Amino acid sequence: MEVINTIGRRKEAIARVYLKDGKGQITINKRDLKEYFPAATLQYVVKQPLNLLGVADNYDIKVNLTGGGFKGQAEALRLAIARALVKIDEENKPKLKAEGFLTRDSRVVERKKPGQPKARKKFQFSKR
Repeated sequence: MEVINTIGRRKEAIARVYLKDGKGQITINKRDLKEYFPAATLQYVVKQPLNLLGVADNYDIKVNLTGGGFKGQAEALRLAIARALVKIDEENKPKLKAEGFLTRDSRVVERKKPGQPKARKKFQFSKR
C-alpha cells in the first residue's frame, strides 16, 4: 500500500497526516503520541476513528501539526485520520460519518471590533 496523505483543520490548527501499513505507531512532529499529548483524553480523541473501526494496530501514522492549542490540534488530527481511513476503504465512510468524525467543525474565534475591548463586549458605560 502506498502512503495516504490527508489534511484536517480545527480552529487555527492544521494536521497533515501520512498513513501507511505498520504496527500502530503514531508520530507527531517527530515525537511519540504519548509524549506530544500527555493527557489521556486527547490521546483518546486522536485514536477514536481507529478504535471505532478496530484498526488501531494496522497503520503507522506520521503527522505534521501546526497552529492552535492542544485541543484544536487533537480534533484536527482526528478529522485527518478519519479522512485517511475513508481514502483507504470507502466502506468505512458511513460508520465514521455517523459518529461525526468526518464533519469539519468550522467554528472559529470571532474577530475583535474597533471601539470595543473584545468581539462583543462593550466598554463600561455611564451617563454621568
